Amino acid sequence: MTTVHHRYTTVDGQRLFYREAGPAGAPTVVLLHGFPASSFMFRNLIPLLADRYHVIAPDHLGFGLSGAPPAGEFTYTFDGLAGLTAALLVQLRVTRYAMYVQDYGAPVGWRLALANPAAVTAIVTQNGNGYEAGFTEGFWKPVREYWQDPSPQAEAVLRQALTLEAIRWQYLHGVPDETVVSPDTWYHDFALVSRPGNDLVQLRLFADYATNLPLYPKLHAYLRDSRVPLLAVWGANDEIFGPDGARAFAGDAPGAEIHLLDGGHFLLESHLDAAAGIIQRFLEGTLS
Repeated sequence: MTTVHHRYTTVDGQRLFYREAGPAGAPTVVLLHGFPASSFMFRNLIPLLADRYHVIAPDHLGFGLSGAPPAGEFTYTFDGLAGLTAALLVQLRVTRYAMYVQDYGAPVGWRLALANPAAVTAIVTQNGNGYEAGFTEGFWKPVREYWQDPSPQAEAVLRQALTLEAIRWQYLHGVPDETVVSPDTWYHDFALVSRPGNDLVQLRLFADYATNLPLYPKLHAYLRDSRVPLLAVWGANDEIFGPDGARAFAGDAPGAEIHLLDGGHFLLESHLDAAAGIIQRFLEGTLS
């Protein structure tokens, strides 16, 4: 049975939680979670990878079991989250790694790759967007309106994303059999994003998401120039980042593998075995 270690450390004055498993000398795989989740989303994937790889899955600041300083005490941006992740990897003496990115994990991962292209050995993107084509109009319309005018009315609409019902929807939309998804997932996430003051943290990140779009051309150039192996394994029914976002990677990443599965945003909750099998084969073929 795989031993998963649950660790805390201090990085640049901030308390971060991360899960770690697998042989220390093996190739490293870094798992980067999305909103409103944490490394908890990887709890079942980690043992499936750790027999062959050194796996690290941190919680972003403000999420999961990591610290959540008030928005007035830390500048919550994707630059800030990426900086903490980079510093954590330095502290853990990880200099080369494959990355798995999902949702918010993607803009964090893209910043890591652009800052240090030679460090990244492979990319697995699971509904981790990198193209305008990936944005679904219905979901992102109120977010874009908030970018343009962060009025109280626009803020009230976005606050709905922090409710239990909205988080439940994120886990269940697009899943053919909803009974395979454990309610533990949305209750776990809701409890942690509901910590006092965390609403303002999440609103800051909603606003800062606008900074990710100008990075996309640089990301695309990086994919073309580096020829980093890339796998997009995607919930085809995702109403947040649609399947066109997965297909778009093939235009810039030479030899990209694109797999669309009959699931939604949190694919590991409904299609763990299928997704893990694809990921294992991809990593074996690239990291070996």
